[in-house]
Amino acid sequence: MAYKITEECIACGACADQCPVDAIKEGDVYTIDADACISCGACAGVCPVGAPVEE
Repeated sequence: MAYKITEECIACGACADQCPVDAIKEGDVYTIDADACISCGACAGVCPVGAPVEE
């Protein structure tokens, strides 16, 4: 299961820096490309607000 980023995102960029496959894209709320995501959880581990969640 891929991760997704909820509306709790504060666009701090911490998750994007940790993604080993560059599946996270910047925006008002960051997004994760579900096809590229390898479900490693690195993004969830560094998010200060818990926005990345497993689908």
